[in-house]
Formats: sequence, C-alpha cells, structure tokens
Amino acid sequence: MKIESIYINNFRLLKDFKLDLEDSLSLVLGKNNTGKTSILTCLDKFINSDKKKITAEDFNILYKDELERLVDDNKEVGEETYHQNIYGIRLRLVIAYDESDDTSNISDLMMDLEPKHNKIVLGYEYSLNYRSYKQIRQDYKQFKRLENTKFINSRIKTRTTGNDKNFYIRKRFHYFLKNYLEKYFKFCWKSIEYDYTNSKIIENNFNDLETNKIKSNLNNILNFKYISAKRNVANKENEKTLSTQTSEIYERSEKNNEDEEKIQNFKAIIEDTDVVLDNVYKGLFNDITEKVRQFGGIKKDESVIKVISSLHRRELLKGNTTVIYKHDDSEFPEHYNGLGYMNLISMIFEIEILLHEFRKGKDEKPSDINLLFIEEPEAHTHPQMQYIFIERITDLLKKGFKIEGEIHQLFQYVISTHSSHIVANCNEFNAIKYLIKEKSNDVQAKNVKDLEKEYTEADEEQSYRFLKQYLTLNRAELFFADKAIFIEGDTERILLPAMMRKTDIENNLEENELPILSQNISIIEVGAHSHIFERFIDFIGIKSLIITDLDTYYLEPSLDKDGNPEFYKNGKPKMKEVKCPSNDTQAKYTRNNALMFFHRKNNDIEYYKSLNLAWKTVRKNRKKEWNSNRKGKIILIFQTEEMGYHARSFEDGFFHINYDFIFQEGNIFTTLTELWLEKFKNDKCSFTLSEKGVESKPSLAIDILLNSNENYSNWQIPAYIKEGLLWLRKD
Repeated sequence: MKIESIYINNFRLLKDFKLDLEDSLSLVLGKNNTGKTSILTCLDKFINSDKKKITAEDFNILYKDELERLVDDNKEVGEETYHQNIYGIRLRLVIAYDESDDTSNISDLMMDLEPKHNKIVLGYEYSLNYRSYKQIRQDYKQFKRLENTKFINSRIKTRTTGNDKNFYIRKRFHYFLKNYLEKYFKFCWKSIEYDYTNSKIIENNFNDLETNKIKSNLNNILNFKYISAKRNVANKENEKTLSTQTSEIYERSEKNNEDEEKIQNFKAIIEDTDVVLDNVYKGLFNDITEKVRQFGGIKKDESVIKVISSLHRRELLKGNTTVIYKHDDSEFPEHYNGLGYMNLISMIFEIEILLHEFRKGKDEKPSDINLLFIEEPEAHTHPQMQYIFIERITDLLKKGFKIEGEIHQLFQYVISTHSSHIVANCNEFNAIKYLIKEKSNDVQAKNVKDLEKEYTEADEEQSYRFLKQYLTLNRAELFFADKAIFIEGDTERILLPAMMRKTDIENNLEENELPILSQNISIIEVGAHSHIFERFIDFIGIKSLIITDLDTYYLEPSLDKDGNPEFYKNGKPKMKEVKCPSNDTQAKYTRNNALMFFHRKNNDIEYYKSLNLAWKTVRKNRKKEWNSNRKGKIILIFQTEEMGYHARSFEDGFFHINYDFIFQEGNIFTTLTELWLEKFKNDKCSFTLSEKGVESKPSLAIDILLNSNENYSNWQIPAYIKEGLLWLRKD
C-alpha cells in the first residue's frame, strides 16, 4: 500500500498543487520559496491535526482575495453553485493497494468494489460549509458597519481637536479572518470517489468519516513523521543534543519487542546497582536518618526513614549518558564535533527514534502506510558529507524496519533539498520532483520521469542518457538556478565572469534590476549541443541565454588533385563548405546546429541577420515546436555587425573590435602565432587570425585577462554578448 499522489489546495504557496510520490524515495527540489516547507507543514497540520492549528496565515494569498470577494459580494451564492467550488484548504491523498495488502483498515473507505479498481482517496479539509458561509457574510457586514462608524467618529474627532493621533484606520477582511477564523472554518475528514477513466478525484461523491465514526481508524492507515530543517543541534559545551537523544531511542525501544533481551539485561543491572547503592546510602545518610528517628512520634520509631536507590532507566540515560567521539586514541565530548557532523549524527539518531515510532508498541500493528519527510538534510554539512549522506540514507531507509524480528515493513520517504551535491549523488534520478513557481505565483511539481518520457516519445533516449549523466556529474546546480547561460567553449567560460562584471560596471541598473553578478545564474558549457538541453530548459522553465556562433559558410565546387571539378555518380557536382566572415558577399548559410534547431532548420544566413533582439527569443508553440517569439524565456545570441564588420565566431569578433588592445604597449599574447599576428597588424583581417593564428583558445582567454586592467576597461565586449547579458539581467 502506498501514497501515489498528494493534492493540496489553498495552503500557503500551494494554490492548486499535485505531487506524485514514488514507491520509496521522492526527492523534492526547488529554489527558495517554492513550497517545499509548505508541503511538509500541510501534511503535518492535517494528518497530525489533533496537535496542530491552522491559522489565517496558512491560507493562500490569492485564495484569501477570492474568499473576500465571496463574502463581501452583494449577491449571495446559491447552495448548489457553492458546493461546486473549493471554499477552504484541502489535502487529498490518493492511495493505491494490491492483492498482497491487508485491506481491513481501508475497507470502510472503499467507494468502489470493482476488482480492478485499487485506489482510495483520503480527504482532509479545513473548510467553510454553506451554513457558515451565510453566517460569515452576515457577521462581516456587521463588522464593516462598526469599522466604518469608528472611522467616521475618528475623522470628526480629528477635525475637532486637530490631533492626528485620533485618526482611525479601518480594519479589513484579512484582520477579520485572522481573528474569527475558527468560528467559521472546521476540520473535516472524507473518503472520496476516484474516477479511473479520467484519473481524477470526484469531489461531490464522498463519505464523511467523522459522521460515520471512521476517523479514529485513520492512524492505522497512515503514520506521518518528519525531521524538520530547524533541528536543535548546537556544538556548545552545555548542549547535549546527541546524549539526550539516546534516552529517546531507549524510550521507543522499550515499547516494542525488538530489543527485549537487551532491555531485560539493562533492568537487571540497574536492580543490582540499586542493592549496592542501598548499602552505600545507609552509611552516607545514617546521621540524618538517626536524627529524624529521635524526634519520634506518638509511638516509638514512628518517624523512621530510609534512603534507598531508585534508578529510573529513562532518566538515567537522559541525565547520565554522554556521547563521545574518538580521534586516534583519544576521546572527546560531542560538542567538540563540528556542526556538520553533529547534524549528521543527530539525524541518524532522530531517524532511529522515528523508526521505533513507526513500529509502534508491543501489541500494536504498524500503520499500513508509513511516510517520512526529511527536510534539507544538508544543513551545516560540506559537499563531501552531502554526497555520503544521500548514498547511505537511501540504503538505510530502503531496508524499512523489522517486525517480530523477521518481516520488513517498508515505508515511503520524501527528502527536500537545496543541495546540488545530494542531487548529483542520488541514484534515483527519476525520483526527482522539481517545484517551479509560475508567473501567477502558483507552484507546480514536475516529475523528471515525465521528462524522460518526452525524450523517449521523440526517439531521443540517447540524448536523455547524456543529459542525465551530464547533470549528475557536472551541473546539478541547474535545478536551483534562477537563470542560466549556455556557452560553447573554454574561451567564453573563462571570460564570461569578467564580461558580466564589466557589463555591471559600464551599464546603469534599471529600476528593480540587480547586478548580473549578484544573481543566481548557472554557466553551463555545452559545446555546440545546447539543443540537446532544450527539453530540460523548457522543463525547469528558467530564463536562459544561449551564446553561440553564426558559423557562416558558402558552397563551391569540390576539385580533385588535378584541379578538375568532382561529380557524383548521378552527374551532380560535388560541393564543399568554405568558411567565411558573415558579411562576405558569398556567405549564404550557417552550420550551427543550435540555431537551426531552435529556428526550425532554417540555415539561411540572411534570416539570422534580419532578427532583432526581441525576435532572437524563442518559445514553444502548441505543437511543441520552437519559434521566434518575443515573449520567450530563451534567447540565442550570435555575432552582429559591429564597426562595419560581421564576424563569424567569438574570436573573430573580439579581434576586430579590440585591435588597439591587442597591440597595446606592454600587452603580450603568447597564444597568438607571430606570423599571423604580424599579418593581422598590417591587414586587420580578424577572420584569418581567428582561424589560423590561435594556438589554444583557453590560453587566449587567459592572455586577455592577464593583459586587462582592473575594471577591464581596456577592451570591449562583442556587442551580441553585451546585449544578451543585459537581456538576462532583467527580471
């Protein structure tokens, strides 16, 4: 039995949210403020609702606005229309079971007895029923009248006294909701019908579990535990986090049979210790007990007392157990450890505590579904430790826990993280759930395995394998970036940070604009293969800049060794590609695969020359094809005409606009061959120098930086890169 999907409506950032869970691990990723903690909190407040309270701050902001319109509207909604809409916070759990599962706990929740139908839907709500809706409308009207009266009276008093302190600010709906929420909204538990044909929940067909007295059974179906990111871990001398946790582990162990023999041995030793301490205490407290005895009472020896030992196992562990760690032959107290190790060890202890809680007591059966949520395990830990954590923790949790020494009870677990290192070392790549905030601030969860399906359906399995390997080995931080820059090679990779800084220095920021170097941008080197990443870029939905080259050429007849034209067997002449500058009159085509892919196989160089900045952006249409679209979030930039010349490549363009920099007194370019550098000095043909005179492109980039002044003001950024960086810098 397992949870297949979690649906959440109107809770904090989660307006209309669905999260699919895997059989074991689900790895939830997302940038800050994309709802990872909201998922955990919603599950906790509903599933563990006896202990938790929902407040007005838990309501989604857009939903509160909708609710205000509903309550304050002059026209009252009819009962039938009202029940067709969502008026409250909802949590829905779609649970699947199979023939091997014990269905005794869920039998009362089944809405469909068709043998092939194997799902139940648990519904949790904090909602406003129709009766309460009518009442809140009436009460809010009265509230508004009172607030308006206070406001008018304060204006009169202000005009009379001239004292602005009398001015009253009217309270609005959000204040009213915050203070009177519990009067109108109530918890509700439901079993809801599932539509197998359309894979959706049929909200208007349900059983009220509280009315039918089934609610008390929910704990036998589902047990939810979590480890919060706000862990009580410190390496202060007076803090004994780990030592305190040992007593908690014992307390849970004592409730089940797993460690019965060890616990009995522990009890026996404590009882023996009590006897020894009784004799010690007799001598230690003899004087005081004798004095008490002498005071007597009505009868002789009526005031006799005795001090005995009464060791309690839990208190003994809690107050007298110390966790130490060993280094070589020395032993040190727990607070000597760094916070990273403290956090890691504490999590292992906490997981052990929760495993005992999942097992429950000696005479209790574990719940049918056991769900564990670990929030941001990377806190305080360095990258290597994060690598180790995800590898070891998945091995540990996959084993589940034992029942009666034999049976393994498996459970589902969710790990939320900001760590690219955890992602990179996670063997369950397809278990990734990527949270993304849409323009409407609505958060959606995307499944990486759905992305794999896209590649498979397009017959691009090899591209997906490459993408998966590349991301896990090199660039898992893309999942957490706000923006991305895709570059072709080493030259751009080495120079780009300098170009970004130079752009920030030389170009004033617009309103609400941040320096590009201050933004969360990943730089990804992809060679000429940015098109392989197109589905992934679309999947994560981040603003992306692709820096590429025009790679212009023309065709001319291919000649044999004697200088004669060559022909194919069908008599058609053989042609060969000839590289040339983009403004060469013979330039006809581009051989850049990325440009042709995103612009639908168009290789006509004149087409690309005609594109202004707005139309260099691309967007998928309804047919899932890329097209020029000024509303696109991806832009491909390439060489443009500059100083009367249109370059073919980055080096070509850079040499042309930085002639003076290259020959500036004192500058040395060891990677440019002397012959072609001298030729460039005389004929200023940057194309020839870029094609023949560069010994190493990475070394050229380093030479540029070595010859730069402090603010890089002695050389110019090619115009196309500058316009791309300025486009990316905007929100």
